[in-house]
Amino acid sequence: MGQLHDPPRNRRRSIRLKDWDYTFPGSYFVTICTHRKRNIFDDPILRDIAENTWHRIPSQSHAKYATLDEWILMPNHLHGIIILSERDEDSPPYLSSKQVKRDSIPSIVGNYKSLVTRRINKIRQRAGVLVWQRGYYERIGRNETELNAIRQYIRANPERWKDDRENLDAIISRME
Repeated sequence: MGQLHDPPRNRRRSIRLKDWDYTFPGSYFVTICTHRKRNIFDDPILRDIAENTWHRIPSQSHAKYATLDEWILMPNHLHGIIILSERDEDSPPYLSSKQVKRDSIPSIVGNYKSLVTRRINKIRQRAGVLVWQRGYYERIGRNETELNAIRQYIRANPERWKDDRENLDAIISRME
């Protein structure tokens, strides 16, 4: 007999700050991982889709106040800094606090993941295949010193890839 659904036990815990407005101006460091941390961006065509879609974020209507800072696409994840600027005074009010707000970090990341997934699945001719892990990780930049440390972390990411536990090819080749 199968397990019964236990909502309190099966509920995902949000990593978002409870009372933080993710449309608030500032810098947001995001990490988005591929489904099952597969190295799909070793494929240059898929890499191109993910990179070009990232570049176009500021031109999209749901990211009106976003600019991109340092970022890098690795074989199985993306690290990037999104900076949100002040909103216009005439920005429309939100209908519900439970909705994903336009021009918010969750809206920007969600739309990015959706666009990349649709484009990759169209090329692969496999509708509905997962490309990304559910959710993403984010950290709010608190000051310029922290932001510079995050930029350095992003720049150094390719150097650390050879030791990344998700990069099994590199680890196995060192063992042989």
